[in-house]
Amino acid sequence: MTWSRLTSFGGENSIWLFTSAVLVGLASFFDLRQGFVNLLYTETHCYQSVRTHSDAEPYANCFSVLPSGVFSRVFQAPPESPYARSTRPGFAIPGLWDGHGHLLQYGEFLNSVDLFGSESFQDINTRVNTYLDTHPDAGSKEEWVRGVGWDQMALGRMPTADDLASDDRLRNLYIMLDRVDVHCIWVSQPILDLLPESIPDVPGGEIVRDPGMGVFCDNAMDMIMALWPKPDSKKKQKFLKSAMSKLNEVGLVGMADAGVMPGNAALFKELAGTEDWTLRVYAMLECDDRNTFCPDSAEKHVRDDGLLSIASVKLFADGALGSWGSAMIDPYSDRPDTSGSLLVNATELTRVTIAWAEAGFQVNIHAIGDLANRNAVDAMTAALERVCPGESLTSCQSRRRFRIEHSQIIHPDDQTRIHSIGIIPSIQPTHATSDFAYAEKRLGPERTRTEAYRMRSLLDVNPILGSDFPVEPPDPFQGIYAAVTRKNPHTGRGTDGSPDGWHTEEALTLDQALRGFSVAPAHGAFLGGKAGVIQKGAFADWVVIDEPLEETDIEDFRNFKVRETWIAGKRVYKRD
Repeated sequence: MTWSRLTSFGGENSIWLFTSAVLVGLASFFDLRQGFVNLLYTETHCYQSVRTHSDAEPYANCFSVLPSGVFSRVFQAPPESPYARSTRPGFAIPGLWDGHGHLLQYGEFLNSVDLFGSESFQDINTRVNTYLDTHPDAGSKEEWVRGVGWDQMALGRMPTADDLASDDRLRNLYIMLDRVDVHCIWVSQPILDLLPESIPDVPGGEIVRDPGMGVFCDNAMDMIMALWPKPDSKKKQKFLKSAMSKLNEVGLVGMADAGVMPGNAALFKELAGTEDWTLRVYAMLECDDRNTFCPDSAEKHVRDDGLLSIASVKLFADGALGSWGSAMIDPYSDRPDTSGSLLVNATELTRVTIAWAEAGFQVNIHAIGDLANRNAVDAMTAALERVCPGESLTSCQSRRRFRIEHSQIIHPDDQTRIHSIGIIPSIQPTHATSDFAYAEKRLGPERTRTEAYRMRSLLDVNPILGSDFPVEPPDPFQGIYAAVTRKNPHTGRGTDGSPDGWHTEEALTLDQALRGFSVAPAHGAFLGGKAGVIQKGAFADWVVIDEPLEETDIEDFRNFKVRETWIAGKRVYKRD
């Protein structure tokens, strides 16, 4: 039929019908063609057992993966089938997630001085010198020596610039070393010399002046960070590659990056999906000026393949317990002169939380002390009431999924509100087992018993588990060990060398802890059913281990080694 005859036969309607038929036919052809391509290139993997985290079929032994990097089928192959005869060694579990970490900072840590576990000033100076042996250009005004991991509790007192100057090689170098919780920095005299002669106190921060100058905590760190020569894009890419490689090695396929500056977010968007990007990253935007509303820098970015999502924001209510910076309702038991410090007052925290919520962002607030947690719950309650007028807070929160990062010390009244609303706690089990050496000294027995380091009692609000790397090692199996035993994974002991766990009434079962590192972070990142699970339509991420976790001695989790890590159907790590 010619075009003219078609037109005269049915007019414009016939043209539309003919065109529609052609388009439908082409669409069907390409759908069919894609189906053949998928069938042709689908890969099936069979293991001795597959733990799925799917309620429909908790265990299987085989799954198929589409070229697009998602599972197309999960099934139990009978022993006589060809699939069963091609079973690979090992046991598969869903890919693991860290619910709270710092990607670039971890990469920088891997390329800096490791001070974790240092027990004397001489030990620290030795480690810095060892680093300088392989990095002779470090220490200039343009490239400071960086390191992480010192703890005044192990050193006996707060460090000073003079402690670094006691070593002739270090005396004139620019050195900046982060405390174990990265809420304080210790700097050398050349950096102090860049500051004004008289430095006033800083609201929401502390300049440690006794026994001498050199340490700046929380908001007081800003004056040092403004002077620090920031790494360029090339260095940051190196940091990212180092970090992702190490995370894949311990079985991590994804993480929530708890604080990504706008400039770094732009770099992430540029690199996500490239060959070196081997991790799913759920990024929380942090304004260049902390605890502010920066809508011009807050462009949302969510990739359909799940490799990068920027749809949440990070705010900070207080500092850390170890440096007496977490904000408490009542004074510290071992320092009655202070109750810690708020990094932002309650009114401003509420205002900024509402602003981000109205802009459509998930709000995640760092809160460690019980006053900070109270302010976080207040701010989130106000925001939920604003964005969902006339709706129950629980219903609104089920869609918004506001989170409290750390949730370490929570007054019983505020625990009740968290349960009632469904606010998600993002918890790091190894914080409890690292802090228990001094937590009760800081808090006293009553606050410790009723408020501190909850896990089991928060199960109904889907707690997310993580590590806060580089503050703690990123190994999720060490986190699982700490959650299950409430013992330190480095020593295998409780407080004061005890063989018993610390406040084991808050311990989790193995299954609960494992889901805290898989299903729960996926839910908190709006990836429920897509991540942390092996089922049809989910991202094809899995980890291969040597024996079933249920049959593994819990003590073996302290030094657990994975066999392989797979993301989107591609192997990103294989143990030698």
